Amino acid sequence: MRSLKMVGLFLLVISAIAIASENKLGIQDVRRVTFSESVRIGSNVLPAGQYVVRHTMDGQDHVMAFERVNSKDVFKVKCTLVPLPHKADVDQSLYETSSAKEKVLRELVFRGDTAKHVF
Repeated sequence: MRSLKMVGLFLLVISAIAIASENKLGIQDVRRVTFSESVRIGSNVLPAGQYVVRHTMDGQDHVMAFERVNSKDVFKVKCTLVPLPHKADVDQSLYETSSAKEKVLRELVFRGDTAKHVF
């Protein structure tokens, strides 16, 4: 009987973690992204590499913090959340090329989210 209670408690904890991983905005708070070349996001130029991305709030502003893996570099960029018609099936990145020939990230969509990040 005790092991059955332990299994029930384990399942309850796992369910709570799964529910907490997606917030009321329809996005997960922490993601990972890799840029194969340097990219401009807002006023920041991020070097190529892997990043842990955290969605945070600064007052009423949505802010994405791009923390470079194996580095202490953190780049913060304001974003706007735009609802999607349904959960995203795949990760997507929308880029433009600036007049200075820079690759500029305009939108990020993460699989499973119901909103996209627009910069």
